[in-house]
Amino acid sequence: MWKSVLLAAGIFACILGVEMLVVDSAVLVPLNGEGGERNFQAPDWAPWTLLSVGAATILHFCQLPRMSQSPPQIR
Repeated sequence: MWKSVLLAAGIFACILGVEMLVVDSAVLVPLNGEGGERNFQAPDWAPWTLLSVGAATILHFCQLPRMSQSPPQIR
């Protein structure tokens, strides 16, 4: 189960990093209409950090051993 969680986290980080590379800034509007709009602009290092961490996590996922169905035997 943890293996699939790591894969999902890596894919999510890569997608978010690519999205931050494409979109320069975003305007956040509250759903209830109260308060003002907020402008979000990611720092220059954030997309590349998310891409590299996501890629490293996906590569780590590929190297994890598969869990066997039977419990290990102790001798």
